[in-house]
Amino acid sequence: MNFDGHSREFEGYWITCADFSEREPVNVFHRQLDRKELPQETHPNRHILFRKEFSIEDCEEAVLYITADDYYKLYINGQYVTQGPAPGYPWHYYYNRVDVRKYLQPGRNVIAVHTYYQGLINRVWVSGDGRHGLIFDLVCDGQVLVKSDTSVRCRDHSGYRSLGTTGYQTQFLECYDSRAEETDFAAPLYDDSAWEQSRRRGNMDVELYEQPSHSLVIDDIPPVLLEERSPGEFFADFGGGYVGDMTLKVRGTEGSKVILHYGQELNEDGSVRYELRANCRYEEEWILSGEWDTLNNFDYKSFRYAQFLLPEGAELDADSVRLRARHYPFRQKARCESQDPELRKIWDLCVRSLHYGAQEGLMDCMEREKGMYLGDGCFTTTSYAVLTGDLTLMEKLIDDILYSSKITPGLMTCASCSFMQEIADYCLMLPELLWVHQNLSQDTEYTRRRYPVVCGMMRYFREHYSDADGMLGGLDKWCVVEWPNSARDGYDFDLTEGKVVPGIHNAINAYYVMAAQTMERLADLLGTEAPFESRPLKDAYIRIFWDPEKKLFRDRPGSEHCSLPSNALALLGGFCPEEENVIDLIRSKRLTSAMFFISMPILAGLLRSGHQDLVLELTRDPGAWRRMISDGATTTWEGWGRDSKWNTSLFHLAFVYPILFLTDWGMEKVLL
Repeated sequence: MNFDGHSREFEGYWITCADFSEREPVNVFHRQLDRKELPQETHPNRHILFRKEFSIEDCEEAVLYITADDYYKLYINGQYVTQGPAPGYPWHYYYNRVDVRKYLQPGRNVIAVHTYYQGLINRVWVSGDGRHGLIFDLVCDGQVLVKSDTSVRCRDHSGYRSLGTTGYQTQFLECYDSRAEETDFAAPLYDDSAWEQSRRRGNMDVELYEQPSHSLVIDDIPPVLLEERSPGEFFADFGGGYVGDMTLKVRGTEGSKVILHYGQELNEDGSVRYELRANCRYEEEWILSGEWDTLNNFDYKSFRYAQFLLPEGAELDADSVRLRARHYPFRQKARCESQDPELRKIWDLCVRSLHYGAQEGLMDCMEREKGMYLGDGCFTTTSYAVLTGDLTLMEKLIDDILYSSKITPGLMTCASCSFMQEIADYCLMLPELLWVHQNLSQDTEYTRRRYPVVCGMMRYFREHYSDADGMLGGLDKWCVVEWPNSARDGYDFDLTEGKVVPGIHNAINAYYVMAAQTMERLADLLGTEAPFESRPLKDAYIRIFWDPEKKLFRDRPGSEHCSLPSNALALLGGFCPEEENVIDLIRSKRLTSAMFFISMPILAGLLRSGHQDLVLELTRDPGAWRRMISDGATTTWEGWGRDSKWNTSLFHLAFVYPILFLTDWGMEKVLL
């Protein structure tokens, strides 16, 4: 299965070091309910360098096709060029096409690549499978001039040592050692004669396709405040939250150590809170060589503040302190139409979050999982596309989710990830996302190619989980409804993760009926058949869940509880026989009784039903986005307050969707 992906036959082949050359790959893909035993990783956290010298007289065009497993950073003649690839799967892995003409010079040149094998089963990279490798072709004026083969020299970078993992095993904390022989490995005159020859990587059954999304941009952000608070103890404030790493120059005694703390907020005493709320610990080390050294960490973090303690007698080059912010290329097109100053502040918060938070995919949070979840992604990619006119991140999310049908036809919901976390509500948002893409792009051929896989997903749900009325129940997929539990307004059904619960409940069936309706719209557009009719499902849903006395929707059959999630989703789907009580419930509960998975449907449902004034009223509620802003947020959070949940991310993109309701885009035509 491939959707419009361009591939090439590389003349180069996969190369690696001796430890990985004949290593058997491990199939790490598994469903959440399948407790797959995986072998213990033997080579985690490996930084492996490659160098290739070559000569060239002149060329008009020079393109490097390159990728690595898990990740690479590319340098040519000592200059940083790019990094990648975006996450993918072994059966659909991405390479980058990089214009490198401006980096080449007549005569001697060198390509240097810093590759990384993490070795963790996580939501960041499809890692921990025993694969490591690099492959590239340098094409000059249409001819392959340099390629990856055993003439490329390689060596482990001895300057990177692990200080343990943080987050949900998404990243290793780093100790960078400037005494390492490989510190200047990218420099043109570096002597690599002692390095070993690369080995050909066996068992590399990876299908390569050109990455459809753009490469990242790196911005150097100077601190708005840099001060020495006590001898050798420096504090930097970069003015807002970013994603990236810090660089600075220090000279100190050989072997002495710099302690580095990063954080998104400050403790009461003004020190950097490096024990993040999102369950990450940002404390790292840097060992000095005795000369002027430059800090050069590999991985990225989410932070605004940095605090670094220099050893006694060390000197700091204050002008060198920078935050290297990585983000997706950003060009804003949409504008905020509201003149309300509070709404414009909310707009600015959401815009900044997307600007500096978008990576090679639109991840949920920047600190913890760093996962590309479908549920979050439906909101964030739509917001990004409307804001910028760029649909590449939305298209990557759609396709990466569809590629997961190779493992489970009911689709996984965190891409590209070996841990097949199947969240039923997220899956059933996919048809609407495809419809939104169609409305924004008007690319019917794009829709036509992907429609059959989405049909397969819908049929999977019907065949495996539907009862005599057509309603879904007893799912062996997790139903989130809202996250965390405390934000479900007492939703009356057992939603324990990883547990199959008999019976049916409202929210998942609301999503199911909406998905069936959207599939009919897509089928009409394409001139084909929908997987099944939606009207019998809608009628059954209303008959089973509507309480005619309360004029509200129940959470489940037999329950007297009519929660905000049940009624918000029914309003969005257009299922309400009468809307007045539902609107009153929403007006009384406010957005703050929910989080992002219900507050977004609330606003979209109100928009659909013509309650634009209430949309704006709820958006500017002092307990919602305005609370983030009043508490000092420069990026959207994973909740209305810092303590909304036990592991609140302070750079979380799911809350950026006010963009959709504050711009004059005719959003009802896009979303509904």
